[in-house]
Amino acid sequence: MSRRRQIYEGKAKVLFEGPEPGTLVQYFKDDAAAQQKRGTITGKGVLNNRISEYLMTKLNELGVQTHFVRRLNMREQLVREVEIIPLQVVVRNVAAGSLATRLGIAEGTQLPRSIVEYYYKSEPLHDPMVSEEHITAFGWASTQDLDDMMAMALRVNDFLSGLFLGVGIRLVDFKLEFGRLWNNDEMRIIIADEISPDSCRLWDIKTNDKMDKDRFREDLGQVEEAYQEVARRLGILPEGGPADLKGPKTMQ
Repeated sequence: MSRRRQIYEGKAKVLFEGPEPGTLVQYFKDDAAAQQKRGTITGKGVLNNRISEYLMTKLNELGVQTHFVRRLNMREQLVREVEIIPLQVVVRNVAAGSLATRLGIAEGTQLPRSIVEYYYKSEPLHDPMVSEEHITAFGWASTQDLDDMMAMALRVNDFLSGLFLGVGIRLVDFKLEFGRLWNNDEMRIIIADEISPDSCRLWDIKTNDKMDKDRFREDLGQVEEAYQEVARRLGILPEGGPADLKGPKTMQ
């Protein structure tokens, strides 16, 4: 792990000061957390680093700007320093998790359209769901910020849904975090944090087997194997198992 000054440590990642102004080093841990449950998923940090690198690189190429700059090693990546907006933006395509529980909808039900929800980032409060009224009233984001985040989230949903469908995976739902990137007085909202099986619900299209952190959350077992399978289908994990490759491969 880098010996640079630590800026922040969360449940799954550590942020260190970067090698140049305006950058940070994001380190991926093997630690896992779901509600009150804590544990370790062996190799998760390596896999999430690679998967997030692959997906954010693709988004950058599409013109959906993210904080990702480049991968540094097996567990670290260089990212742009942003002012994090204290919201999680969740896009749901299939009923699962808290949505299924709150509304009494059977898990696995296809939603009539993609639904976007907002959650206030607060670990002590367990990230409560909030409305646009809460967000604008408390100054967490403006109406224009929300419009930008909504548009980006739906664009990401379209792209990821197609990408995962091509490798036999259903994108059930996912969460995004956003940050404000400042350049003098100019501000742009970009995607931050990570996109990985920690932040996405991914089901095998044929079997509906879960291939994400729900396997840890629900004690389903074979958590490491599920993360590896996602990476393998994306073409960034060789048949021999986890390895530090030079960069993401493009699926044909």
